[in-house]
Amino acid sequence: MSSEPHQSHLLIVEDDNGRRGLILDGSEYSIGRDPTCDICLDSLFVSRRHATLLRLPNDDGTFSYRIIDGDLQGRRSSNGFLVNGYRLQRHNLQNEDEVVFGPQVRAIYYLCQRDAVVTVPADEFDITLISPGMISDSDIGGRRRQPSNFLSPVLRCGRRKPVLKLRRKRL
Repeated sequence: MSSEPHQSHLLIVEDDNGRRGLILDGSEYSIGRDPTCDICLDSLFVSRRHATLLRLPNDDGTFSYRIIDGDLQGRRSSNGFLVNGYRLQRHNLQNEDEVVFGPQVRAIYYLCQRDAVVTVPADEFDITLISPGMISDSDIGGRRRQPSNFLSPVLRCGRRKPVLKLRRKRL
């Protein structure tokens, strides 16, 4: 039986092209206006090489990301960036941190974690088969069960009057 926590790193980027989401799993990302950047930002207010994301290992076997102004050779961006309203040169990202690169250009970092999943090796003799014929029409509280492809004749949306009427076609 094994148990391991699972985490995902997500960056929601908003620039002149709109909003998009990126799953972070690499060790390094360049961020900037240059088309060769890993995360390309579309704005004249963003430097060609505005920032760098680095993956850092944690003691528990997981990892986190640090954002650094400019590139790894020490060249900084023209205007820097703000993290949660503070001008910083580097920052270890935390869940829901907002990084502003310029007017209407920002990114929000999300650390998505789910509890540990316990996995059990499969029992080689445990074969469970369920056939639709095993369930009778009167299984649920004596009421007749509707077929799975049944559509309700009236869909309601929090009101008492019908919003949409659907009729079944007879073949």
